[in-house]
Amino acid sequence: MLTKKEQRLRRARQTRIRIATQGVARLTVNRTNLHIYASVISGDGGKVLASASTAEVEVRKALGGKGSNVAAAQAIGKRLAEKAMALGVDKVAFDRSGFAYHGRVKALADAAREAGLQF
Repeated sequence: MLTKKEQRLRRARQTRIRIATQGVARLTVNRTNLHIYASVISGDGGKVLASASTAEVEVRKALGGKGSNVAAAQAIGKRLAEKAMALGVDKVAFDRSGFAYHGRVKALADAAREAGLQF
């Protein structure tokens, strides 16, 4: 029997295979109980182009230490989109890493879209 984490990684594997065939940058999301992390990874070499998380000092100060709610996820989505747009990346594939498209993951994606990233 698979553990909860193994089930999530199994779901994520198929998505990553599909995104790899597109050859476009991907926006990955990792969610923990305390924080949410997001990064834009190039489609050709797999290099991290931009990243943002609620673990960053200036973000923690702005959020008042609350990194595990929808408002924090929205702030990270907006911050990451601004960083990616500054580097000239405007089209990405959304990689939710096997997490359900719901709650914090959905809030991050919607905020990134509103800030100008195209999925």
